[in-house]
Amino acid sequence: MNPRLERLETYPFEKLARLVSPVTPPRDLEPIKLSIGEPQHAPPEILRDALREGAPELGRYPPTIGGVALRTAAARWLERRFELPAEAIDPQRMVLPVNGTREALFGFIQAAVDPSAAALVAMPNPFYQIYEGATLLAGGAPRFLDTTAATAYAPDLASVPGRVWERCEVLILCSPGNPTGAVLPLSYLAQALALAAQYDFVVAADECYAEIYLDEQAPPPSLLAAALASGHTHFERCIVFHSLSKRSSVPGLRSGFVAGDPELLGRFLRYRTYQGGAMSPIVQAASIALWNDDAHAAANRRLYREKFARVLPILGSVLNVERPAGAFYLWPEVGGDDERFVRDLYAACNVLTLPGSYLARTGGAGNPGAGRVRISLTASLEECVAAAERIRDFLR
Repeated sequence: MNPRLERLETYPFEKLARLVSPVTPPRDLEPIKLSIGEPQHAPPEILRDALREGAPELGRYPPTIGGVALRTAAARWLERRFELPAEAIDPQRMVLPVNGTREALFGFIQAAVDPSAAALVAMPNPFYQIYEGATLLAGGAPRFLDTTAATAYAPDLASVPGRVWERCEVLILCSPGNPTGAVLPLSYLAQALALAAQYDFVVAADECYAEIYLDEQAPPPSLLAAALASGHTHFERCIVFHSLSKRSSVPGLRSGFVAGDPELLGRFLRYRTYQGGAMSPIVQAASIALWNDDAHAAANRRLYREKFARVLPILGSVLNVERPAGAFYLWPEVGGDDERFVRDLYAACNVLTLPGSYLARTGGAGNPGAGRVRISLTASLEECVAAAERIRDFLR
């Protein structure tokens, strides 16, 4: 087996299972799971008919590049959502369907990293664990950029030495951030692109939470918009990742796309052709319907907005908790050992959250997730409110 597999850390949810396995929660309280970012809202009604449309195509292998209709739907959505010029995205060369952003992020890093070059992949810390795992298996080394309150929960790009950027092959950004919910402004994204041009690396923007935001008048911007504003009309060195899992509450559909630099996407398509990552015709048909409809995404946001409005006043009386700009997580400080907090809360209240230290790595300044927990507001409104009340009573 590949010896690099031994370098992979235990996945956060495996750690969580071990942490709480000795605990027997109170049986008189219904379990409420706020540990995983798995949207539980009802799927859009338009999905049912769309799923049937792809059935006649099941008798043939779908091409890895996906159908023109799907790539066009994704391209037009990008232009609508991020106010890009009409036809700024060429669906023939700048969009590639993928089976969710998880496999796409993993695969892209595999394709992008030169294992013979002592390559670095820079990434936020805390972070989505796929970034690190893909880097290690590709033969690269992660460079963790702490995101804390002091940095407005964004990687401090200006503090990274030039010698690090010289070895960097990919800079991964996530906006809105997981787990912080921080949104990176256009000026920040332009700074990242300027560094990429200076040191010749790729900026890979994980934008899978881009449709979950609390201020309808201030939607999170895209790296693609920053590229156009900086004069990069072909999105040089830019790759963005989008998913229907969060936008449309269909994590089981496993549907997303990658967009950006056509030269990079051409090479990534070659990789994925060998990998065997073609999207099912049924999933393609459903995805077209979902990318073409913005109303259900707006309704989805309203549900999250209501959850934050109901939960924050309850938790704010006992925790230092802030309303995020985007995504559906809370990232509060718990005043000490985050593992103990999660375990004791589960034991007392049958509410499961995730230790913040599991989502980060320890560096010279410590573990930026330590002393925090991630609370995912993906359960029903009633369950989220009930969980907040249990947490409040537990802390009192």
